Amino acid sequence: MNTETTDTSDPAIQNRYEFVLLFDVTNGNPNGDPDAGNAPRIDAETGHGLVSDVCLKRKIRNFITLVKRGDDGGPAPSYDIYVKEKAVLNQQHERGYEALGIDPKKPPKPKAGESPAEERVRRWMCQTFFDIRMFGAVMTTGVNAGQVRGPVQMPFARSIEPIVSLEQSITRMAVTTEREKETQEQKQSGQARTMGRKEIVPYALYRAHGFISPFLADDTGFNDEDLELLFTALVQMFDHDRSAARGEMSACRLIVFKHDSKLGSAPARQLFELIDVKPKNPDAPARSFRDYSVTIDGERLPDGVTLHERL
Repeated sequence: MNTETTDTSDPAIQNRYEFVLLFDVTNGNPNGDPDAGNAPRIDAETGHGLVSDVCLKRKIRNFITLVKRGDDGGPAPSYDIYVKEKAVLNQQHERGYEALGIDPKKPPKPKAGESPAEERVRRWMCQTFFDIRMFGAVMTTGVNAGQVRGPVQMPFARSIEPIVSLEQSITRMAVTTEREKETQEQKQSGQARTMGRKEIVPYALYRAHGFISPFLADDTGFNDEDLELLFTALVQMFDHDRSAARGEMSACRLIVFKHDSKLGSAPARQLFELIDVKPKNPDAPARSFRDYSVTIDGERLPDGVTLHERL
């Protein structure tokens, strides 16, 4: 039986991209640090706020799950999600072996002109899971499905200015156990309630950078349709990620640099320096995106690079 997959996907992207995403938070916690009591992440030396790449990627994955619900595989590239809640990753790997009719415990030796079993499963994983096609994955845990280096990479986001984290006391008009209720009633004259604390950032504007490599896209099959879906997710993902801690988070600007070639026409650092974000009044605390000015020095845009404002 021929277990090689048939590639019916569109060609991978042929241009290099970089992008700048500006997003803000009002009276919330954009990304708590579990090692610091879930307080907002902060650069201890400068006081600037941080949001991890894992946090941003989680929001992108959640958005894809919403808009592509039910698309869980097929002959064309699908939009299933590899890293999702309650997922057992080795079981995801086993899906690839099962789909190709390969025993993961005893993969056959490749025939003449045939790829190794692990490579065929790796290609199937890229075709099936959007986040692998986009971010890559290490799939060598237990059931070996290879490793993928994704074309889309995002480092930590950083706030434009130092942030202030406010710790607020909160109460809950309920207790967890009857014993806790009895203790609280004795202390508070018949009132049973639970005290707690919550940390919020009154306002902060964050800046995130992203990098998209067409060379790595060739390996995973990340195509123009995938790229457009990624940009849509960056613009809309906060609108579908509301919670008490993140009730007011918004994407403010998305600025994309497109190179006219795969190799690129300018260093990413040079392009990022064209975008300047400053507070309009440095002596007053910012409380909205309108308190900042965003300027783009288009005159210094290098030849071979075009700028697209997606938001």
